[in-house]
Amino acid sequence: QVQLVESGGGLVEAGGSLRLSCAASGRTFSGHAMAWFRQAPGSEREFVAAIGWNGGTRFYADSVTGRFIISRDNTKSTASLQMNNLKTEDTAVYYCAADSRLSTIRIKASYWGKGTLVTVSS
Repeated sequence: QVQLVESGGGLVEAGGSLRLSCAASGRTFSGHAMAWFRQAPGSEREFVAAIGWNGGTRFYADSVTGRFIISRDNTKSTASLQMNNLKTEDTAVYYCAADSRLSTIRIKASYWGKGTLVTVSS
């Protein structure tokens, strides 16, 4: 089991920045790929970004490429999502997820946090 707890959500104006963190505990953090997803009101949950176990591979949804950066620190068992140039359409609950396989994490993740709300005002 891997337990995930997100933090860092809040209210920010459009064009601003926010950094989300995900603290992991339980099974070996460094053995898992990590990802961020989001779910806007009335919408389905969507993939945002993912990172491999050693940070060497990262990929992003087209909607956030060039604005968001995913990272991880295996010494602290944390993953982060730096969000820059935020837009009102980025408003959503953001979830941290983990899975042993990077190749399929955007489709299936074994472990999930409870989410943190990000609200971007115009």
